[in-house]
Amino acid sequence: MDFQFAVEQTNKDPARLPNLTLGYHIYDSCQSQPKAVKSVLQILSGTREPVPNYSCVGKRNIAGFIGDLTSETTVPIAQILTLYGYSQLHLYLKKVQYRSELGQTFSFDDNREYVTKYLIHSNFMASHEKVIKYSLGEFLPWAPLDQQLNVTPTSVPWKTKDNKIPRAQCSDSCFPGYRKMPIPRAQSCCYVCAPCAEGEISNKTDSVSCTRCPDMEWPNEKKNQCIGRKEEFLSYTKDLISLFISLVSVLFGLKTQLILGVFISYRDSPIVRANNRSLSFLLLVSIKLSFLSVFLFLGRPVDITCMLRNVTFGITFSIAVSSLLAKTIMVCVAFKATKPGSSWRKWLGVKLSNSVVLFCSSIQIIICMTWLAISPPFQELDIHTSPGTIIIQCNEGSAIGFYSVIGYMGLLAAVSFVLAFLARSLPDSFNEAKYITFSMLLFCSVWITMIPAYLSTKGKNTVCVEIFAILTSSAGLLACIFLPKCYNILLKPEMNKKTNLLYKTQ
Repeated sequence: MDFQFAVEQTNKDPARLPNLTLGYHIYDSCQSQPKAVKSVLQILSGTREPVPNYSCVGKRNIAGFIGDLTSETTVPIAQILTLYGYSQLHLYLKKVQYRSELGQTFSFDDNREYVTKYLIHSNFMASHEKVIKYSLGEFLPWAPLDQQLNVTPTSVPWKTKDNKIPRAQCSDSCFPGYRKMPIPRAQSCCYVCAPCAEGEISNKTDSVSCTRCPDMEWPNEKKNQCIGRKEEFLSYTKDLISLFISLVSVLFGLKTQLILGVFISYRDSPIVRANNRSLSFLLLVSIKLSFLSVFLFLGRPVDITCMLRNVTFGITFSIAVSSLLAKTIMVCVAFKATKPGSSWRKWLGVKLSNSVVLFCSSIQIIICMTWLAISPPFQELDIHTSPGTIIIQCNEGSAIGFYSVIGYMGLLAAVSFVLAFLARSLPDSFNEAKYITFSMLLFCSVWITMIPAYLSTKGKNTVCVEIFAILTSSAGLLACIFLPKCYNILLKPEMNKKTNLLYKTQ
């Protein structure tokens, strides 16, 4: 366009070239060698379709040709023009050099291309008549690619307040922990910053999507980093309820041991002997073991404690309930045997009570061993119930095995309750059946209430429910069966006499 403007201005001024008019032909090669050669031949032929070595017009005064911008198309043009005797200015400028006022030398390179830096300017219309020219930077073709363009952003005049660089987006950047959510029917630079979904993070600005944390990790509060999940179980160091349960279990265990010591010391007294002292000793030992089995439910669960906790309690408590059942049967047999000529006398003795305890306990042992052999309990890591938490708990393995153990204990308790209830009207010397009735009623009430609570809770709350049922039912047996006897033995020694028992029987 500058060349065209110069030619037109020269033709308008007669003083520059008198009696001479300049003409020109401008062709766009589109950076194509065939198109550049075709354009030269069209000029030489004077026709729309080039005809080599033929001209359809008269002799024309062609001063010369100006080459293309790049050497890829200029060189073929020069080769054609050399055959016809025409010159190309671009070709002859190869050896031309000139020096600027600042002492810099400029010349053409081997490809006949003029290499120099380019100054970048911005013309700013301050008014209708005034144009301000701003120098923004420069372009250095010989510099490395990442250093060719140098622009000073502060030199650019922006039509903004305080000349601040305008934003090329309509939304603020999304910080880590958020992701860009496109707005329907809006430009791509317009979006909404949406927080990452549960279990996902983004750790860079303007993140398009969020990344899900591994199974054993969870996002931190800012959702920009995955951290280890919090572990949940009944811990001795972090949960006060564990210390309270331990204290209660130890106190009841010591209390049971104290009662056992009293019964051993007064083993020849009428009260102890009248209530089958061997069964009383076995019952106290099993109750004590039930209290101590609570410690298997505390602390971090592992496979061995998961297998032992319910099995240990199930067997020890079955022995306790079997002992109560044997006591109830012995009370009924003893009352029947007091009648003259009764055939029940042959059933009196320790063989019957021992057989009842052994038979009933053996069934529970078989159930537990079958449970452990087929599908034993094991440690389970629950990462789905509570977000960000790993609930370390015991999986029962087989629900049938677990409920079979509980159900069998309930069956023993129900049979003991029925027999004790039927024997409640026996003479006062045999009134232990009344205490057994109340203890079995308490036991059944606790465990019937425990089952829905056990099913409706999760994590360590489930363990607390089970521990509460164990402590409550064991404490109920201890209080209902043995506290009245200890009261009579220690505080009312006159009641602990054979003559008193015989008097009550009469």
